[in-house]
Amino acid sequence: MTVAVLTGIAFVLVLGVMVGAARPRRASGVSDFSVAARAVPPWWNGAAISSEFTSAAACLGTAGLIATRGGPMLWYPVGAAAGFVVILALVAAPLRRSGTYTLPDFAEWRLGSVRLRRFTTWFVLLIGLTFLVAQLHAAGTAVRLLTGLPPWLGWTAVATATLAVALAGGLGSVTSVQAVQFWLKLVVFLGVGVACWWVSGSRPVSWFAEGYRRGTAELAGTGDPSLPGVLTVLLACALGTMGLPHVIVRLYTNRDGHGARRSIVATQVMLALFCFVPPLYGLLGYVHVTGAEADEIVLLLPARMHPGLVGELLTGVLATGAFAAFLATTGGVLVAVGGAVSACLTRTGVRAFRAAVGAVLLTALVLTAVTSPRASVALVLLGLSLSAATFCPLLVLGIWWRRLTDAAVAAGFALGGGVTVTLVICAEAGVKMGALTSYPAPVAVPVAFAAMIGISLVTPGRVPRGVGRMMARMHLPEQLADPGSYRSPPPADRSSH
Repeated sequence: MTVAVLTGIAFVLVLGVMVGAARPRRASGVSDFSVAARAVPPWWNGAAISSEFTSAAACLGTAGLIATRGGPMLWYPVGAAAGFVVILALVAAPLRRSGTYTLPDFAEWRLGSVRLRRFTTWFVLLIGLTFLVAQLHAAGTAVRLLTGLPPWLGWTAVATATLAVALAGGLGSVTSVQAVQFWLKLVVFLGVGVACWWVSGSRPVSWFAEGYRRGTAELAGTGDPSLPGVLTVLLACALGTMGLPHVIVRLYTNRDGHGARRSIVATQVMLALFCFVPPLYGLLGYVHVTGAEADEIVLLLPARMHPGLVGELLTGVLATGAFAAFLATTGGVLVAVGGAVSACLTRTGVRAFRAAVGAVLLTALVLTAVTSPRASVALVLLGLSLSAATFCPLLVLGIWWRRLTDAAVAAGFALGGGVTVTLVICAEAGVKMGALTSYPAPVAVPVAFAAMIGISLVTPGRVPRGVGRMMARMHLPEQLADPGSYRSPPPADRSSH
């Protein structure tokens, strides 16, 4: 099995580096690196978004939860689909028309505060590191489980390949890798899953009606099959998807607002194709794999169902798809967070972008080394909960409510993010606070919205000047908006020329 697995891992990592390095357009400016020169076609962009969203949590964790916790976990993928519907309806076109490059850039442009930009950048970094650590831990777990080698080899392999792609051409190179790897993942996971199902002769069973093993609720309600547990995940996924830095940055890569909307529609179509993967592996894992952790069930399934050469070959193919998921999500998060950090702290061009990307990846590796492996779904849900309680209110109110102020946004971020982190820490420390410790999103999101609205109403003097022009720019089609309302490129881009 080790030879087949290592071959599959090597294949996908080398393929990723080759695709990323083979882009015909060489990135030369900050816009080329951070937003792919705003020239990504919608369907190509949709494949890239789908690829980075079908991360370790979607490919391995969700299927494992379905196998171990039962039918209620089938609602988890629905939250992601609902999140893209919200993005399409409320955010996609207006945010693209703002002309900004990152979420902190949008906060500064909309509210006229450099301090707010710096403050929100810390949340981008925190959310990004949560996703990066989840992917690196998942890669280490896969290497240890399938080959017996130390987990740090998995971290190093994914980090090295991702860094090479990101430094080669920024988001443009990462987009090419992600778009190719989405179709690779789709073919691999559906192909291996259908092969296991067909060869085994399995037939549908009454698994929805059966009593499943129910463990204790994990971090932020993950794996809790109760109604409150499922609802909190749906809320965190639906609202958190809206503010994920590596998802929102994709809206800036299209030429206009219409292209941004078409990218989200393409994403919904492609995710609908991928939605068959978690239930398929969840059902097979429930029937054929016992005594394994949720994150391990998918990787162990082929060998458990088909001992011998067939199982080894299928496991090797499955490892290819798993590492494609790790690499795609890690690359998207790394470039999005690195771009936000470099633009906020230095704004000195491509060199600063590359330095920020390296620093963010090094920080993620250190955090991975000093923390114990956790379920990837739990870490991803923590990032989604933070995003829902911070950037979701900023985007909804910033795009649709002209009275929003910088002081209100700062307070909303502090309260929403603070409540989320506090409840998670209390849950980890064993402090009992009823349902609150398991379900932070339904508490933190209303608190953040209330804080932003309430403080905005009592600080009307802090509404930025020219807010009418900003609102017109975001909501009028490009051909109708006043050209004077469009600002010049960000300082980072100006300094690169």
